[in-house]
Amino acid sequence: MRLPVDECLPELALVLEKGENAVLIAEPGAGKTTRTPLALLKEAWLDGQGILMLEPRRLAARSAAAYMARELGEQVGETVGYRIRMESRTGPQTRITVVTEGILTLMLHNDPALIGTGLIIFDEFHERNLHSDLGLALTRQSQQLLREDLRILVMSATLKEGPVSALLGGAPVIRSQGRIYPVETRYLTERNETPLEVLVQRTVLGALQEHAGNMLVFLPGIREIRRAEQKLAAVDLAGAQVVPLYGAMTQEQQQEAIKALPDRQRKIVLATSIAESSLTVEGITVVIDSGLRRTELFSPRTGMGRLTTVRAARDSADQRRGRAGRTAPGVCYRLWTEEDHRQLKEETPPEMLEADLAPLALALAVWGSPPSELDWLTPPPAGGYAGAVQLLQALGALDEDGRLTGAGREMAGLGLHPRLGRMLLEARRLGHGRLACLLAALLEDSRQLRLGGNDADVRRALAALLAAERGAEGPGAGLTAPGGPAAAAELQPLLRQSRRWAKQLGAGPEPLPQVPEAEAVCGLLLSFAFPDRIGQLRPGGRYLLSGGRGAALPAASPLAGSPYLVAAEVDDEGTEGRIVWAAPLEADHMETYWRPQMKESKRVVWDEATESVRAWRTVMLGAVVYQETPDPKPSREDVLQALLGTIAGGGIGLLPWNAKSRQLQARIQFLARYAPSGDWPDVSDESLQRQAAEWIGPYAAGFRRKADLQKLNLVQMLESLLTWEQKRQLDQEAPALIQVPSGSRIAVVYEGPQAPYISVKLQEMFGQLDTPRLAFGRVPLTLHLLSPAARPVQVTSDLRSFWEHTYFEVKKDLKGRYPKHYWPDDPFAAEATRRVRPGGK
Repeated sequence: MRLPVDECLPELALVLEKGENAVLIAEPGAGKTTRTPLALLKEAWLDGQGILMLEPRRLAARSAAAYMARELGEQVGETVGYRIRMESRTGPQTRITVVTEGILTLMLHNDPALIGTGLIIFDEFHERNLHSDLGLALTRQSQQLLREDLRILVMSATLKEGPVSALLGGAPVIRSQGRIYPVETRYLTERNETPLEVLVQRTVLGALQEHAGNMLVFLPGIREIRRAEQKLAAVDLAGAQVVPLYGAMTQEQQQEAIKALPDRQRKIVLATSIAESSLTVEGITVVIDSGLRRTELFSPRTGMGRLTTVRAARDSADQRRGRAGRTAPGVCYRLWTEEDHRQLKEETPPEMLEADLAPLALALAVWGSPPSELDWLTPPPAGGYAGAVQLLQALGALDEDGRLTGAGREMAGLGLHPRLGRMLLEARRLGHGRLACLLAALLEDSRQLRLGGNDADVRRALAALLAAERGAEGPGAGLTAPGGPAAAAELQPLLRQSRRWAKQLGAGPEPLPQVPEAEAVCGLLLSFAFPDRIGQLRPGGRYLLSGGRGAALPAASPLAGSPYLVAAEVDDEGTEGRIVWAAPLEADHMETYWRPQMKESKRVVWDEATESVRAWRTVMLGAVVYQETPDPKPSREDVLQALLGTIAGGGIGLLPWNAKSRQLQARIQFLARYAPSGDWPDVSDESLQRQAAEWIGPYAAGFRRKADLQKLNLVQMLESLLTWEQKRQLDQEAPALIQVPSGSRIAVVYEGPQAPYISVKLQEMFGQLDTPRLAFGRVPLTLHLLSPAARPVQVTSDLRSFWEHTYFEVKKDLKGRYPKHYWPDDPFAAEATRRVRPGGK
């Protein structure tokens, strides 16, 4: 059968013959994955060399290799083979090797020139996962520096070709036009809040009546697949069989899901994005797309990821739609409206912007080039990359200067995440290498392989895997994968991979420990991989992780109450992470293996309860306080700094303020606003707090308690901040006391909305014609005039106007209430008095 891509393959071969690189854009169903490598295999410019084709998923790699082998009438492992994590089927005659991108990185580390390879094909490059971006950057540099004859071909259905063409030196772009069969697209007519599984059930039933052929339903994850299965099991599907398809299934189960059923029996495949590209689910004519994808968003700030469900972008929706037109005309039901579709992102964000960059940073350290020396479609974010380097230094993969260590090189060669690589190396040193390999295999599939309920205890899963390795029954029956008990076959890939790692480590001959011993060291092994997730129990049952993040166990977890644990997986959502998988860390392991890594420090702090400075000797592992004891003899300097720091942090109220010192503070602030010179000190509480060391430090040597602070003379200390001229101006223009006509010296209040003001009996002001003025004559003094009983009578800042206009009304009232007192008719000429009448009468 002719496929659309066949029409452009001669042009592609010619382009690669004349140049180094090319970009092939071919819509879903065009046949680019399986036809292109075979068509180019006999080109003279290959000169007998091999072809590496990178696929983003293991299932796609297997399927592509199997399809091409069938086209040649051969078995996989002859001319066409594949290499994926945990599995390899190649032979001496293999010339086309389909690999997943992580395999390419390892191959480049072992042989940067890739001798024997003439063409590298990056298939489905629009998915932009971390390894494909890294693989292209490394391959491009290898081509530029070591292998001018090496060809690079990037293939995609939805990729914007301009940037990748430019990255490849202006590589020609070849297009394969059209699908084999047309696909009708249908949208929801309006938005609704119907649960997804109900919407899927309703759409499936309608499509079964209206269309022939098999169905492919795209759902974001295993949980949604299970819910949809339950809903579909409750209705009559006219004999159609419901089949799940996701990454955690065995190879046999996945192959069963994608092949057609006998006797034209219809099939409904409920799949994650694993079915989005590079493989054909046979007989599919109907696609039902939820429009959702599950992704892990990594936070460089916390060093943790958060698994979340988000809207798929338009390029992903187009890929899914194309699945319906691979073998016949089809229809795509999109479970969103056309208006919603217009609002979708155009492209799925590159994984580079969302992922943990530690594997990439280690790969670049082995390669010997920093990110700045490579060509990227999307450069690694600076913050995320810096955090990755810090983690690698904590794991011992890089030294303090960022150079690769011997341990780091060995970690990279294992092909695991650096965390797990560090765990294997440390476990080998302790004689637990083989057990750690089992644990690493378990952790690599931790999102798919999980114990049921709220049990976050890794030890149970490890015990089950250990039992399976021993070939025993019993504990292994408790291990479950999504959907029910895990058959022994489902565990075999994990066991095979653990054996490969054990062989690489030289730990293959190690005897496996019994379950109690394995459970006892499980937390220790995890701590080597997750030194930043060693958790200490806090009040309330929550944990503080050594990296500084708070985390909580699921309700009723058997791990609750463990003094220390190691969180192998944390869902970092919300203000506090949720511990998904963990194991307790024994106290003696904490002391033996992590005490040398702890840092001892002196902590001198203000204690609110005792109102004094307390000193402690603190031993910490990151943010975790492992040990804290009183320090009876802290240095005088440390004590002073703690005291001053408390005042600077808002403890100005600890000082012995009184009316006189507060008035002085207010006078300085008042005159500073009006003084012709602008160099007056800022003596506000906020400023005095900030400058505590400067103005309090010289007076507080040896102080440790609040009682000591009460010895301070704040008036003297504030005055010391002023120059001689400022003191003179302060006494003259903002005096503490004002002498009134009666001879009394009245305190001036410089705080409040009417400041400055004095409160004085009206009779003491007789004979004063005008209001006194302060601040170089710029501010009138407000007068709170009082009755003989010291009760408010009048407030004025214009004394002359009061005498002329208001006094006579006030006099009538006061004379009636206080007849014995002196109430002259002419206040301007009257004698002021502090008594009932002038002269003491």
